[in-house]
Amino acid sequence: MELQTITYVVVGMSFALYLGIAFWARAGSTSEFYVAGGDVNPVVNGMATAADWMSAASFISMAGLIANMGYGGAVFLMGWTGGYVLLAMLLAPYLRKFGKFTVPEFIGDRFYSKTARTIAVVCLLVASITYIIGQMTGVGVAFSRFLGVTKEMGIYIGMGIVFAYAVFGGMKGITYTQVAQYCVLILAYTVPAVFISLNLTGNPFPQLGLGSNFAGGDVSLLAKLDQVVTDLGFAEYTTNSRGDMLNMFMYTVSLMIGTAGLPHVIVRFFTVRRVSDARKSAGWALVFIALLYTTAPAVGAMARLNLHATVNTAVKSGGDLFAEESSIVYEQRPDWMKRWEVTGLLKFTDKNGDGRIQYYNDATKNEAVKAKADAAGWQGNELGVNADIIVLANPEIALLPNWVIALVAAGGLAAALSTAAGLLMAISSAVSHDLIKGVYNPEISEKSELLAGKVSMAVAVFVAGYLGLNPPGFAAGTVALAFGIAGSSLFPAILMGIFSKTMNSEGAIAGMVAGLTTTLVYVFAHKGILFIKGTEFVDFVGGNNGWFGIEPNAIGTIGAIVNFVVAYAVCKMTSPPPVEVQEMVESIRIPTGAGAATGH
Repeated sequence: MELQTITYVVVGMSFALYLGIAFWARAGSTSEFYVAGGDVNPVVNGMATAADWMSAASFISMAGLIANMGYGGAVFLMGWTGGYVLLAMLLAPYLRKFGKFTVPEFIGDRFYSKTARTIAVVCLLVASITYIIGQMTGVGVAFSRFLGVTKEMGIYIGMGIVFAYAVFGGMKGITYTQVAQYCVLILAYTVPAVFISLNLTGNPFPQLGLGSNFAGGDVSLLAKLDQVVTDLGFAEYTTNSRGDMLNMFMYTVSLMIGTAGLPHVIVRFFTVRRVSDARKSAGWALVFIALLYTTAPAVGAMARLNLHATVNTAVKSGGDLFAEESSIVYEQRPDWMKRWEVTGLLKFTDKNGDGRIQYYNDATKNEAVKAKADAAGWQGNELGVNADIIVLANPEIALLPNWVIALVAAGGLAAALSTAAGLLMAISSAVSHDLIKGVYNPEISEKSELLAGKVSMAVAVFVAGYLGLNPPGFAAGTVALAFGIAGSSLFPAILMGIFSKTMNSEGAIAGMVAGLTTTLVYVFAHKGILFIKGTEFVDFVGGNNGWFGIEPNAIGTIGAIVNFVVAYAVCKMTSPPPVEVQEMVESIRIPTGAGAATGH
């Protein structure tokens, strides 16, 4: 079957499955809409949590970043996995013990303040909408390539699909849809990785293939990759770090605390019956997540090697990389390059007019590489490769069967849509349950609350879609911004709310405002106010990376420190929390005997 046809069939079947599940599991009450009725099986919840958590950034962008950065890409592996462990083992059981629907509800009750609840809603909305932008970017990338539409049209289609099953199904529909999406995305990620690992190393396990010898030789795959990239002027793959160690540390911590503060993941632990079930589902989610995250480094490394081998025949033959015949003729480029060029995410510019593709680092400081490039008549790098296409293009680069390529298309869309749905649920509950019912209209009927939740979800879809058309960066970078926002605003409040009996409402409110403001000022200075291009003000923060050389994607760590410092300073100058609140905190710390969710 022709590639385009089989792609339509596979993607269409996956969409029909998601919409069918959403119709079957449609929510009829606020409990079903917000927490899926509170009786989801721990294994099912673990799988849904994994799908919710592994977004377009994990599926589409992470391996691309690892491919580009090598060892430096480990910040995403360390930050996201470490953060999930932090969330699952340290925070989730205690929040489940509390038995509420949402994170702002916990913060509002713990800090006995509607103001605290309102500010938590604002923090949640800013983080979640930023996160969705990254998902919509991923949806646009996948649709534009595999359905033969523009990136913009891809985003519009994605908006329609996620709106349909998220609005009608609520958390109940989203939960079971995400189980299906996990199955699709994990097969889409691992099957090509197995094929490629076999081709390059003879080992069917990508995790082991990464450390195996390159096929037909006694040199390891990583050593071969190091040799190729350094010979072409790039940094050594296995030692290349992301900036200095301070940035590596700040980036990793920001991703960790951001993960632990993500409301759409936290609410997953409210959908099970007991605290013990929350712990079990956390464990199962780690198993399901590990399948992708242990495969990602192999996917990144192998994709990078295959890409170089595609445009330079000397990579596999062992010949001279700078010989004229080694660079492939542009008119003879493989079909996958032609398909990705249409999307604008792969670009060729013939700078020396020889009709061949030269792919190397023309900004290298290696004089030997510069001399070889000059002698060969190379006049600059001629191939621009967007990091977000590496995973999606991987099976095509490796010349795998059409059904594998179609499966990857469905997997990329499943990853983006599953997380987008979870985020929309968090936004919906924040507006309808926390803001409208919790602050402004406590007497609102259940029917009206459901309607408000669905309307707010619809508005969020359109806002995210609009911003997704003009994202502040690549998918994983945009997601990193969202993690920084969540980590600097919500995580400290949750942590202090659970483990500090003395933290009062004044301290928590001041901390959240200070942390969020610090992070947003630095981010908006680099990315534009509300991510609108042309409104940047980097001079205000001392120029690019003006604060100790820290990137805006990693500033969440500084924001969190500011949050903690301000919170404790204000707390010391104001009255302690009421005795009953301190007793409640003490009871939350013992995560046993949790009943059904309350507040509805």
